[in-house]
Amino acid sequence: MGGVVLGASLILTTALVATLVGPQPHRPPPARAAERPATVRSSSPRRGAPRPDPPVPATLFAAGLDVRSGPVPVPLLLRIPALNVDASVLGVGVTPGDVMDAPEGPVDDPVWQEAFWYRGSAVPGVISTALIAGHIDGPRGTQAVFGHIDRLRPGDLIVVHDTRSGLDVRFAVTGSKSFSLEQATQSGVLTQIYGVGPVAGTTPQRSTDGLSHLTLVTCAGTFRNGTHDHRLAVFATRIV
Repeated sequence: MGGVVLGASLILTTALVATLVGPQPHRPPPARAAERPATVRSSSPRRGAPRPDPPVPATLFAAGLDVRSGPVPVPLLLRIPALNVDASVLGVGVTPGDVMDAPEGPVDDPVWQEAFWYRGSAVPGVISTALIAGHIDGPRGTQAVFGHIDRLRPGDLIVVHDTRSGLDVRFAVTGSKSFSLEQATQSGVLTQIYGVGPVAGTTPQRSTDGLSHLTLVTCAGTFRNGTHDHRLAVFATRIV
């Protein structure tokens, strides 16, 4: 690993990822679900008619890209003004070892300051749940992109910016929670983090509350046995 601190990764257990994206030959792979953003209606709604879904970024990666393919750049920036974060985003899938990909590199590699949108989750802004992960630290204890997301408080702004259209998808933090590695294998916890769909091995599903959700995830707790012993999730909902 060339000195890379293994605990800096968002390492998920094989059982956890198998629950999320395990072989489902009779179901569409989660990665392809993220290619289909919510439909935006152009006509004005009639009184009493359902409100149209807000605009979202268009397709973020090439059609047919498998969830087990390597990371690809996506035309998004993640901005967290309270933390002075302005990060480019990689679309990541699942590694051959059945863990969510969290690319690493030498100490000067820009990957430590990049965010990782999980391609099996929803496009940010869709009325579903999008998941974005990031490293908490890098080689030799250097601070990484999510080094201070534990400082986020309810109401703090998170912006996902589409570099093609200029669209800003704005979220407000609603809360955060730390989970032990054991808790992070439980179906209820996984549903909190990933939303409905990926946990059942299906495509991301529309939120029952009609809101667009975003989860930021990183490592937390004590570094032991090659990884940190907790995962910190920050939850946010879209504000229009």
